[in-house]
Amino acid sequence: MEIHEYQAKEILSGFGVNTLPGGLAYSPEQAVYRAKEIGGEVWVVKAQIHSGARGKAGGIKVCKTDDEIWEAADELLGKRLITHQTGPAGKVVHRLYIEAGCAIEREIYLAFVLDRAAERVSVVASAEGGMEIEEIARVRPQSIVRCAIEPAVGMQEFQAREIAFALKLPPSMVSQAVTTFMGCYRAFRDLDATMVEINPLVVTKDNRLIALDAKMSFDDNALFRHPNIAELRDKSQEDPREMQAADRGLSYVGLDGNIGCMINGAGLAMASMDMIKLAGGEPANFLDIGGGANPERVAKAFRLVLSDQKVEAMLVNIFAGINRCDWVAEGIIQALQKIEMKVPLVVRLSGTNVEAGRKMIKESGLPIIGAETLAEAAEKVVAAWKKHTGRA
Repeated sequence: MEIHEYQAKEILSGFGVNTLPGGLAYSPEQAVYRAKEIGGEVWVVKAQIHSGARGKAGGIKVCKTDDEIWEAADELLGKRLITHQTGPAGKVVHRLYIEAGCAIEREIYLAFVLDRAAERVSVVASAEGGMEIEEIARVRPQSIVRCAIEPAVGMQEFQAREIAFALKLPPSMVSQAVTTFMGCYRAFRDLDATMVEINPLVVTKDNRLIALDAKMSFDDNALFRHPNIAELRDKSQEDPREMQAADRGLSYVGLDGNIGCMINGAGLAMASMDMIKLAGGEPANFLDIGGGANPERVAKAFRLVLSDQKVEAMLVNIFAGINRCDWVAEGIIQALQKIEMKVPLVVRLSGTNVEAGRKMIKESGLPIIGAETLAEAAEKVVAAWKKHTGRA
């Protein structure tokens, strides 16, 4: 789960990370009012969407007058921002963060990420921060500072000092840096985050270390331990298909293809998508219904896949272990009795009670194409898709 910049800053400030005064606005009038509350002579109007590279997309504007703030807010609210992270669909701006300006001396990149290969939290930093961090990492990888944190003892202050020295911060600012780095780590650890990113972390002309931007994401599976974090979810920024699936306890990832998939087990789902691509098709989604799916759960997953208007064929691939093929078959039949099936359907069942499941499918009289192996199922669903759409 991701959260907005202003939410991440509020969390990090509670862990000792310095941020600038700011306030939320939902209208141009409110944006001007927030700027007056903040005071000063320069303000930054920031679009709040779940994406980086907002500045390149025109989502961040520096303003010096009330009129400029009003015009910037009026332009951004309701605008669909398209960045390299949002994809061509972009994301609509529903709220703005009005923040005080500051005199920047230099910019630093700082991130705490989960290194799954090393099974460690890893600190990634660069003395050359800002919007072009990806390009810096590609062109000058030697400029990237990395530090792995031992999970048994957590981040130590000496590690924070070493990072500060590697970033060439002046000795007078090392104490601030240690507070910032340790605060970010504690937020990461205590809240079950998967990423804490500050880009840029700026050194101001009056020698303050301030998080000018902040981004945090959290482990969905740990949200039950942090109801205060779960409440920060903004569903308007998420794929509606994934949101609907999450609300029903299903693991779903929307893709750009045309062949819908309903599969049990993440490994089998990945293999099935690979086989679909090998056969010449493109999967429309990743959907894992889990190992203990009952007929009602199967029916819900079935309706979810077909609710995607891009789906032009569907593959159900179930290997029943904990699950049972007759339960899956019952769920498919229930779903098709309530939904008008307008696309071809291929079902491959294997495992526990497979004969009973196949018999139920066959005797249902429904227009279902059967398959016995994964390769056969992938070939049949791609062939059915091509015939259905006139590509054959």
